[in-house]
Amino acid sequence: MNAEIIAVGSELLTPYRMDTNSLYLTEQLNQLGVEVIFKSVVGDNLRRLVAAAQHALYRSDIVIFSGGLGPTEDDLTRETVADLLGRKLKLNVAILDGIKARFRSFNREMPDINVRQAMVPEGAEALNNPRGTAPGLWIEDSAHMIALLPGPPRELKPLFLEEVLPRVARRVSAVRMFHRELRVTGLGESAVDQRIQPVYKRFADVNTTVLASPGEVQIHLRMWTEDAQLAQKNFAEIEQGFEIALTDRIFSRDGASLEEVVARLLTLNKATISAAESCTGGLLAQRLTSIAGSSSYFLGGVVCYSNEMKTAWADVPKELIEAKGAVSAEVAVALAEGIRRRVGSTLGMGITGIAGPGGGSEEKPVGTVHIAVASGGETKARAVRFMGDRDMIRGQASQMALDLVRMHFLYNGSAKRG
Repeated sequence: MNAEIIAVGSELLTPYRMDTNSLYLTEQLNQLGVEVIFKSVVGDNLRRLVAAAQHALYRSDIVIFSGGLGPTEDDLTRETVADLLGRKLKLNVAILDGIKARFRSFNREMPDINVRQAMVPEGAEALNNPRGTAPGLWIEDSAHMIALLPGPPRELKPLFLEEVLPRVARRVSAVRMFHRELRVTGLGESAVDQRIQPVYKRFADVNTTVLASPGEVQIHLRMWTEDAQLAQKNFAEIEQGFEIALTDRIFSRDGASLEEVVARLLTLNKATISAAESCTGGLLAQRLTSIAGSSSYFLGGVVCYSNEMKTAWADVPKELIEAKGAVSAEVAVALAEGIRRRVGSTLGMGITGIAGPGGGSEEKPVGTVHIAVASGGETKARAVRFMGDRDMIRGQASQMALDLVRMHFLYNGSAKRG
């Protein structure tokens, strides 16, 4: 069974309002075993809305409209659906009384314009919406299930869960969507796909999607089937092949972020960490502390932008900065070792670089970053040249820093799978 979502409202075609309802509806429908095959955003224009609805009713089993149920002249969803189905709009007295009662509860008189919200296509079932004046509507015929839902998310979400989801559930088959997500860092999208193509192309029933995200690549596996064991067997075989192709570049097998994976490793190893950051401006510390319970492993950090603060807060020798430059492997190592000693943590991180847009040179261009991780036994440093704007460079630097922590545990201690 498939579905289509039509988000109605000219405001959704501006840069100031985002259609988040369709994301929520897609998640709920997928969990029920319904595949969403089309989504569209249509402004408050009768001709365009009619065209979108016609296509939807032609190709989809379930059509869900969000928005366009208000009282004003530009709210056209009710009229559009009624016209396409050849059904007249009729006044529903019970709905009208409910709208009037809602206005009275606010000590206000209902404007005449709100009568439009009580006009219902013949044969439609009204869905009670205690959180707003616009009721939802449900229409069934031999070929389609049609839901008309209000646009505000605080109204749409509970109305869908309470009224629409149970109705759809009674009609769906036993087929479900099974999903697994792996995350990779240190490789680009094309490099990942080139390595894993020979693996996933052997599984025609599994849909594989490779998506590039800042600092990582996500691999989504989806399979529609009634057989949960078959789905899990296929996923396990594909993942085994991916591990051979990508080796230690897979950091997560359950969709967890890199900071979540690092948090697990620090906790599992009863380890603590501290950070001395320059070009990332505290971004690494922010990501480490974004996880609940981070106080058990993150002891502290400093943003030592100036050379003086590198010396004062992380004990980087002034002579070293003068000899090697603030952006150098030696200074990154000194930052990591200095903050680890100062704080008394198991690990210390040091980051220094040039995030741009200015400050680069021929020898050290914008994007040059040095990152070091220090433990009691050894210190490892990485030098890299990141591409992109300032935010991208800072984000990639924090990602590599987290990955160095992961790699430390992978090769020097316990490394629980992500």
